[in-house]
Amino acid sequence: MDVTLLSDVSAWQRRGGADTATEIAQQPALWEALAQDLSRARDQLQAFLGDSLNDPNQRVLFTGAGSSGFIAEMVADAINAQWPAEVRVVHTTSLLTHPALYLQRDRPTLLVSFGRSGSSPESVAAVDRVRSDVDDARFLDITCNADGELARRGAGRADTCTLLMPSASCDRAFAMTSSLTCMLLAALTVFDRSPWDARIARLKQIAGLAREGLAQWDAPVAALAQRPFNRVIYLGSGPLEALAREAALKVLELTAGRVLALANTPLGFRHGPKSTLDGTTLVVVLRSGQPLARRYEQDLLEELRRDGVAGEVLSIGPHSDIGADDDYTLTAPALDDPWLAPVWLGFAQLYALQRSAALGLTPDNPFPDGTVNRVVKGVTIHHG
Repeated sequence: MDVTLLSDVSAWQRRGGADTATEIAQQPALWEALAQDLSRARDQLQAFLGDSLNDPNQRVLFTGAGSSGFIAEMVADAINAQWPAEVRVVHTTSLLTHPALYLQRDRPTLLVSFGRSGSSPESVAAVDRVRSDVDDARFLDITCNADGELARRGAGRADTCTLLMPSASCDRAFAMTSSLTCMLLAALTVFDRSPWDARIARLKQIAGLAREGLAQWDAPVAALAQRPFNRVIYLGSGPLEALAREAALKVLELTAGRVLALANTPLGFRHGPKSTLDGTTLVVVLRSGQPLARRYEQDLLEELRRDGVAGEVLSIGPHSDIGADDDYTLTAPALDDPWLAPVWLGFAQLYALQRSAALGLTPDNPFPDGTVNRVVKGVTIHHG
C-alpha cells in the first residue's frame, strides 16, 4: 500500500479494519494488474463476443445484486450508446421476481453477471433462469472468485466465458471495494468500441489518477469522518447516480446503519429529498466530467451553500473552470463518467471506512451478530 494512513496496518488491525483499508489502498495496483490480464485475454474475449454487438437484435443484460448491480447501472448506458445491440441493466433481484419483463425466448441474449464471490443465490439463479427462458443465451461472468459457483458452473461450457479479476480483488472484508472497481473497469474495457490498446492505456491512466487521489484525500477524509454527521447524502447525475447509490451503501454498511445515507441526482434532490437536510447532514456532490451536467451541479452546490441548512456541502470530481474551488478535485482526462467513477469512489470508500472506525465499529465486520453477511444468505429461489 502506498497511502500513509491506510498503510498503517497495525493501527487498522487494532481497529478491526485492516482488510478494508488494504483493499481500498491496493486498487490502483490491481487495476494495473487487470490491464495485463485483459491484454492476455483479448483474443478469447473477442472470439466470444464476435460481431454480436453490431446486431440490433442482440440483447445484452448487465446484472448483479447490491453493489454488483450498481456496477451494471454505471456501465450499461455508456456501452449501449456505442453499439447497435440493445444494452440494458436489470438487477438479479428484479430478473428473478419478474423474468417475463426482461426475457424474450426468441431474442438472442448475452447475460453479463458481476459477482465478487460468484456464489450468491441470485447470481446463480439468474443464469439458470436465462438459460431456461431464452433459446439463444450466452453468459459472460465477471467475477473475483475462481472457486465460486459462477466460475465452477461455467467451466467448459461453450455458451459461457468466465473473466476472472486479479485474485486479491476478492475482498476478504465485508464491504465490496477493490472487487467492485476491478469488475467495473473490466466491463468498460471489454465492451468499449475504441482500439484495444487505447482501452488498456486508459485503464493504466485511471490507476495513476486514483493513486494520486487516495494519497491526497486520505488525511482530510479521516478528519472529516471525525465530525458527527449522522446523515450523508451523495448526489450524482447520469451514470454517477449509481455511483452515488454505491457510495451511500458503503456508509450504511460500514456504519451498520448508524449513519443514514441517501442517494439522488442533483436535479432530483429538489423534488422532496431536500427536506432531509439539517445541521447534522453531510452532502457530497459527485461531479460529472460533462460540461452540461456540471452547470446543473454547480447551481445546486451554490444553492445549498447559500441556504446554509446542511452541516457541510462538498463536491468531488474533475477540476474545471466551473466550481474551481471545489473541495476534492483532480486534473482528470476527458473521459466518460463511468471510467472516472472508480477514482471518485475512492473518496467514498475512505469516508465510510473512517466513519465506521470513528463510531467505534469494526469496518472489516460491522455486523458481528451476522444479521447482514458478506455473501447474502436466506434467499429461497422460487420457480414459476
